[in-house]
Amino acid sequence: MTNLIQATSGGMPLIGGAEVITLTRPAPSDTATPVFTAAQILPGRAMMVLQVRALVPGIGETDVLSSRSVEEASRELTGSGPDITGNASFSFGAAILAPYANRIRGRYDPSTQTIATDIVVDGARRRVTLPSNGGGKHPGAEQYAIHGLILNRPADEVRRTTSAEADIVRAVIRAGDFAGQWVSATELRFRTTLRTDTFELSVVATNVGATSLPLGIGWHPYFAIPSGRREQVRVHLPARQRVLVNNYDEVLPTGQLAPVKGAMWDCSDPAGATLGTTYLDDCFVDLEKSPEGHTVSTILDPAAAYALRIVATSPHVKALQTYAPPDRPFIVVEPQFNWANPFGAEWPEGTETGMVHLSPGESVTYSVRLEIFVPSVDVA
Repeated sequence: MTNLIQATSGGMPLIGGAEVITLTRPAPSDTATPVFTAAQILPGRAMMVLQVRALVPGIGETDVLSSRSVEEASRELTGSGPDITGNASFSFGAAILAPYANRIRGRYDPSTQTIATDIVVDGARRRVTLPSNGGGKHPGAEQYAIHGLILNRPADEVRRTTSAEADIVRAVIRAGDFAGQWVSATELRFRTTLRTDTFELSVVATNVGATSLPLGIGWHPYFAIPSGRREQVRVHLPARQRVLVNNYDEVLPTGQLAPVKGAMWDCSDPAGATLGTTYLDDCFVDLEKSPEGHTVSTILDPAAAYALRIVATSPHVKALQTYAPPDRPFIVVEPQFNWANPFGAEWPEGTETGMVHLSPGESVTYSVRLEIFVPSVDVA
């Protein structure tokens, strides 16, 4: 069936002025194989994924994302106070980021809480003013823009289609020039698909304006650790290098890269590296691609006999931003087009930092797929 989703509560709190859409799949009779069963999507928050659930042998129904209940999310995703620019969207669940992911530096104006910065358009620098919605917490730390301009943006159109094979929700955001904060004009088309064996999302961005459009897209999922035993979790990231940062408060790139092979951040082995007590807030680049051109990362939780494969199918994904504090039972793995501060002067001339440049009428697709399976790795 096909129906247009209306902004009515349906017994649940509205978030961003729209109801939560819950995609579902019937549980199979064979419970020996892990399967996806449900996903909660927020059209009022740029199609943010609030939760994905799966049925896993040995542990039953489990949360794939570290997130909030609908009621809790409705109290945090208010668009006011600390969430005025939508920042709460990237503190749990899985927000979609555009027209840039990660950090952008600039000249900070405390009176307007904005930064003025230059981005590259048609090979020339052009000044834009962005919300300063991120920054270090220490006294005097630099403030910057982070994670794009759609965090609290509701979808303009939403349509759901359910069949025997999949439950799908599509949406459109006609972002224009993002309220004068970016250049040209952007239309974003979202598609989120729940199947028994996969969860997929894609964003098709089209330059519907008259000038070149620099664009970065990312996804910010907090992946749960079902066992709660973070120290034994194994992570595989198909990267050869890591972006060095000034510190773990501001987390700003220095313009230097370091090889991951043999370092404490080396997650390049397909069997994965044990997280232990390692703190991660790092951007991994120089990615190894599969024969299909995909970027394939893996999270394995041997204690729960649970594993998740994150397949970034878009060839434009150039970075994997991670975040994993030792005292929290989650790991963030963000497939992104762009590196941190992609227009920054710290990068040597000629460095490809991942922004896609679209001519008028051109489109680019961001796409990622989750696959769940039982790992063969024993508990250490």
